[in-house]
Amino acid sequence: MTLSLHTIKPAKGSKKKRKRVGRGNASGHGTYSTRGLKGQKARSGVSNLKRLGMKMTLMRTPKKRGFKSLKPKDHVVNLILINDNFKDGETVNPKILLKRGLIDNIRLGVKILGNGELRLKGLKFEDVKISESAKAQIEKNGGKNNESKDKKYLQSKKKVVNKK
Repeated sequence: MTLSLHTIKPAKGSKKKRKRVGRGNASGHGTYSTRGLKGQKARSGVSNLKRLGMKMTLMRTPKKRGFKSLKPKDHVVNLILINDNFKDGETVNPKILLKRGLIDNIRLGVKILGNGELRLKGLKFEDVKISESAKAQIEKNGGKNNESKDKKYLQSKKKVVNKK
C-alpha cells in the first residue's frame, strides 16, 4: 500500500469520540444532559460568555458605529476634468467617459459634480446625473441635458445592479 493523502489515517487511540449529550438515558448523558438540576445554567439560551473573562474582552473591543450601504455608488466626475478632456459642443456620456479614462466601468451610474468652473460651450450630457451646481453652470454655458433619456437609463441600470 502506497502512502498518499487519501490513505493517511490517524494513529489508533488518538481520536476521541465527542460527547453526544441528550440522546437518551442509555448513553449515560440523558435526562438532564450533564447540566444538573434546575438553575440558570440548566436553562436554554444561557451563553458561556461569563466564563474566562469573555464578556470583558467583548466589551473592550471597539465597535464600528453606523453602517455601510450595500447600494453601489455613482462614479463622480467633476467639471474640472470635463474641461481638460472635452472640447466645445461635444457629447458627454458614460461610454465616452470610459474611453477617456475618467470612470472605471459604465455599469454604475455617473454623476457630474460642479467642482470647478466650466469653460466649454454647448456641451450635451446624456445618460448621466448632474448636481444642481453643475446644472447651473452647464445651462449658463449653453449646454444641454437629456433628462428623459437620463431617467430611463438610470432605471435600466438599477435593474442590472439589483439582478446581481
